[in-house]
Amino acid sequence: MNGPMDRRRGRRQLLLVASIFFVPLAVAIWLYFSSGWRPAPGAQHGELIDPPRALPSAALRGSWSLVLLLAGPCDPACAASLEEMDRVRLALDKDIPRVRRVLLHDGGCCEPGLAELTGPDLRVLAATGAEGSSLRALFPPAADGGRRIYIVDPHGNLVMGYPSAGSGRGLLKDLERLLRLSRIG
Repeated sequence: MNGPMDRRRGRRQLLLVASIFFVPLAVAIWLYFSSGWRPAPGAQHGELIDPPRALPSAALRGSWSLVLLLAGPCDPACAASLEEMDRVRLALDKDIPRVRRVLLHDGGCCEPGLAELTGPDLRVLAATGAEGSSLRALFPPAADGGRRIYIVDPHGNLVMGYPSAGSGRGLLKDLERLLRLSRIG
């Protein structure tokens, strides 16, 4: 006579096991579509440039580049940004050869001793004329009007931007993650 009781107990157990799998799924779907709550878009510290912008300059291809865009002369804040880029690059340890520093200026830059002051690995590129102007226009300006440091991937795509002052730790963490996940450059 235990037949109907056993069936009920078996159904309850089946429903309990099924609810262990389907209730969290239903809650996740409800949270995602109806409550307005969304998971954080990413764990990056800089501003993700989405979609990445392809840069026409062949000089920015081949390896990961930390680019400082400069209009006018390199003042003490510019030199501090270049030194911060150098510290980030040196902190990469075994990945140092995969990353280079680039100073992209509008032609009104650069004292003769700037490269010696900021290290031999700094590439100083002049983006002048119409071609240089169109290249500089691809870099999004800083919201506060200050200088920014950009990450360019080995294919020449502009992928991230950072304020030039005080962003070294976040820049380093993002760059380490990009280098760890990337097989290029």
